[in-house]
Amino acid sequence: MSALIDSLLNATKEAVLADSAKYWNPDKVRAWAQRGTPLVIGRREGYHLYDMSGHRLIDLHLNGGTYNLGHRNAEIIAELKEALDHFDMGNHHFPAIGRAALAKKLVTTAPSNMRYAVLSSGGGEAIDIGLKCARYATKRRKIISIEKAYHGHTGLALGTADGRYADQFMSAGRPDEFVKVPFNDLAAMEAALALGDAACVIMETIPATYGFPLPADGYLPAVKALCEKYGSLYVADEVQTGLMRCGSGNLWGITGYGVTPDIIVTSKGLSGGLYPIGAVITNAAGGGWLNEDGWGHISTFGGSELGCVAALKTLEITLRPETIANVDAIAAKLRAGLETIQKKHAFFTGIRQRGVIFGLEFNTHPEGAKIVMRELYAKGIWAIFSQLDPRVLQFKPGLLLTPADCDEILTLTEAGISAAASSF
Repeated sequence: MSALIDSLLNATKEAVLADSAKYWNPDKVRAWAQRGTPLVIGRREGYHLYDMSGHRLIDLHLNGGTYNLGHRNAEIIAELKEALDHFDMGNHHFPAIGRAALAKKLVTTAPSNMRYAVLSSGGGEAIDIGLKCARYATKRRKIISIEKAYHGHTGLALGTADGRYADQFMSAGRPDEFVKVPFNDLAAMEAALALGDAACVIMETIPATYGFPLPADGYLPAVKALCEKYGSLYVADEVQTGLMRCGSGNLWGITGYGVTPDIIVTSKGLSGGLYPIGAVITNAAGGGWLNEDGWGHISTFGGSELGCVAALKTLEITLRPETIANVDAIAAKLRAGLETIQKKHAFFTGIRQRGVIFGLEFNTHPEGAKIVMRELYAKGIWAIFSQLDPRVLQFKPGLLLTPADCDEILTLTEAGISAAASSF
């Protein structure tokens, strides 16, 4: 073991917290401590995290789906180790073995209308690329998103977001550039689109930071039809809902709703949490600039060849028949167990679900999910409240969990929810 790694692994939790508060992000350090979840991740393996104190947690946050296939997935690590004998991040200006292979894989596993894959260093950058593609294709500036949206913290992405993220940096944008409408309100969506000046609508298929409210029956196909009627593109943010998380064998959640988008954005789980990478998959219109001026977007770290190797392996594992079947089995088993728990607690008011995406509702308290999060943490479950609706707990199991894992999750979840009862 190198001296550097040895020194990192032998740091104390107290020292890490002190340095984090002084040099990294004092507000986050304080906030997690005040919520009773002072997590500093030490060892991590599969779907388990260990706080530096030794406290063991089953990870049901997955960093927004980054760890769909578990922490430090052995198959992806093996591919990366071998890749390091041959590749580095490469040079973003030139064709590359890894980028060509990943772009082809993304396009050929996407809806048949897709033509190109533009690779990025992460999700926020990918959102910006997707919005630029829509503006290029339509020659329009206006972007429509939903109220309580979150699409990342980069430039254009912040303009689409809820004021919780945009206002601090004066990034809300002008009303002729960014328009927000309520989710599931088709009349409001048509009113915004009917002006005929919108480049696109961008939506998460199921808005994560808003607490996973589910689309009403027919809503997403109707939005796509309105986009076609008024000449706007449909940008599907699949950063949290893609990569099989919505189940039923759909790599992209949006296709399970019968929608063929013009642009798909993905990141987070694309490389198994082992190398930063994101991607925009676009139809010919959105990617037309790639024929006109290939330097239209430049990203030094975008599509790193090492990241491409990790992403190719991630896609291979995700698309295996046994993985597809396992996702649906996990979804059914956990749903049944959660319904049993819900019947015992009046303050557990609802379950939102699509595949292995769950939003657990604790609506009898304005910050009910924060209370439950704290008690689950104490019992050994890491799940996080929804920042834009803290009554809803994001509960996001991984794709490769076993039946025994599910049993333990349900046992610990019941214990945590029971412990929260006195606070409601």
